[in-house]
Amino acid sequence: MILIAGLGNPGAKYARNRHNIGFMAVERIADAHRIGPFRQRFQGLIADGEIDGQRVALLKPTTFMNDSGQSVGEALRFFKLGVSSAIVIHDELDLAPAKVRVKVGGGNAGHNGLRSITSHISNDYKRVRLGIGHPGAKELVYPFVLGDFSKAEMVWVDALCDAVAGAAGLLAKGEDNKFQNKVHLALEAAGIGDGGKPL
Repeated sequence: MILIAGLGNPGAKYARNRHNIGFMAVERIADAHRIGPFRQRFQGLIADGEIDGQRVALLKPTTFMNDSGQSVGEALRFFKLGVSSAIVIHDELDLAPAKVRVKVGGGNAGHNGLRSITSHISNDYKRVRLGIGHPGAKELVYPFVLGDFSKAEMVWVDALCDAVAGAAGLLAKGEDNKFQNKVHLALEAAGIGDGGKPL
């Protein structure tokens, strides 16, 4: 079994924030693979099922971003899973919009959700980094990540979340490079180019 946790903040007022793209991706995975309904558990919302024959649990921590590790740690302990079974989907300022990169471990780049998870389960979990771009100046980061995606941006956000959901079976099987390639091919097919711009 693997645990796929999407990061975000709970509540309707945060639902379209750039910081919540991890929640959006996990919800799209659940819809695409008929996993659900989500139920309250582990200080979050969780649903379990199968993706391409692989048992998965999908988690949306409801602790608020800065305490995401409490929820992820609790779920891992309950399912008796090691840190290598955790996959965290999150927003990434250091990637251009609609870019996707998968990595294990590494720095947290000032991301408080990742910092919390690392403090609870160690640093050796897999991260699916969904690029949202950078506002250009450090002092603009906070309002940027807690700002909503614009209507124009939602075109690439929806395409990206659909592509992640469509390739989730490869992610579940640990085929990270194939996952990244399939996501980028799906974005091209949807007419999304570099930086989330239309092709």
